[in-house]
Amino acid sequence: MKNQSVTNNLDWMSVGIYITLVILGWLNIYSSSLSSIAEETSIFDFTQIYGKQFLFIILSVPLIFVVLSVDGKFYEKFSSVIYIIGLLSLAGLFVFGKSIKGNTNWYSFGSFGIQPSEFVKASTALAIAKYLSDVQVNLKDTNRQIQAFGILFLPMLLIVLHDPGSALIFTIFILVLYREGLPSWYVWTGFIALVLFVLALIVKPLILTIIALAIILLIYYRSRIINRNWILSSIIFLMIGGFVFSVDYVFENVFKQHHRDRFNIILGKEVDMKGIGYNINQSEIAIGSGGWFGKGYLEGTQTKGGFVPEQHTDYIFTTVGEEWGFAGCILVMLLFVFLIIRIIYLAERQKTKFSRVYGYCVASILFIHFFLNIAMVVGVFPTIGIPLPFFSYGGSGLWGFTILLFIFLKMDANKVNEW
Repeated sequence: MKNQSVTNNLDWMSVGIYITLVILGWLNIYSSSLSSIAEETSIFDFTQIYGKQFLFIILSVPLIFVVLSVDGKFYEKFSSVIYIIGLLSLAGLFVFGKSIKGNTNWYSFGSFGIQPSEFVKASTALAIAKYLSDVQVNLKDTNRQIQAFGILFLPMLLIVLHDPGSALIFTIFILVLYREGLPSWYVWTGFIALVLFVLALIVKPLILTIIALAIILLIYYRSRIINRNWILSSIIFLMIGGFVFSVDYVFENVFKQHHRDRFNIILGKEVDMKGIGYNINQSEIAIGSGGWFGKGYLEGTQTKGGFVPEQHTDYIFTTVGEEWGFAGCILVMLLFVFLIIRIIYLAERQKTKFSRVYGYCVASILFIHFFLNIAMVVGVFPTIGIPLPFFSYGGSGLWGFTILLFIFLKMDANKVNEW
């Protein structure tokens, strides 16, 4: 078994879905970028967006071979070092970072740029997997919980000032911690806090607090007498009340204006089709105009006319909707769903806890990117700059997701060789 090539043990189903998504992504980038040039040119024109993406895809091939050539145990042994390097790359942005569209989240090397946050997702996943695979780690213990959260919050703190959208991605690791024993109340608390935050932007805080009090009293009096705890119920009520009344202050003083505008558009509080709401409005028009089977590849009028800003990056899915229609959208979404389910299946059959946890991290990261990007494009979530994995234009994004996925596929292939 030791002499077998690692490619013999690769999960080719996952590799096949990856290749399919990358190819489909490039086809849509090609289509969306034609609106910015006078006529169709060679796919090897590296001065155009689609030419650059083609180069990024070609360079992904040797990158994959490098990832697969490294022994799987290397990633576990040096996970802490990789994590620290990732943190240093984020900290370096405060000194050497280049500001693009108001976000200082790039290193610039001439005409070439690197976005370190795309790679730190993999390094954080490795660090979480390493920490949780320790035989002495029990997430029922408060100290262990704090340490696990610390691993997540460090990159989040370094990213949030530059790119709040990318920082949000790291919250998905909570599901991985929950899978490995984190008490469920953390997940429920986070979910309830999110719901209350949104409701507090729509409903007056006093009314929302009264509703919360009524629900708490109902639960209190319907509980068995021996389970009633008025002190705990009072604390929960005070926390909810304090949180609800603080939402307005946080929204007005912590969120930036463009973030507030995007939330208000989603909540229907402001309608500015020529300003902040333009992207979402044009995105919905493009997707809706595609009908069941689309207008045909390279035939999208919204795409050709360049009506959807950032269509080759955050809004790449609008090209799918307009040119490939509902059927094309379902096909792309099913490919992502199949890949995520496949990774979860592979994670469950791992022989080491480290590779299992890392597999769940990979599935979680792909899921939140996929979910939030689609939600942004169809107008049910504010635009926060979340790319669609393997689809959206960008070398850092493509390489970051490629490294993230193929490290796990290497671990999965290696498990055969561990006998």
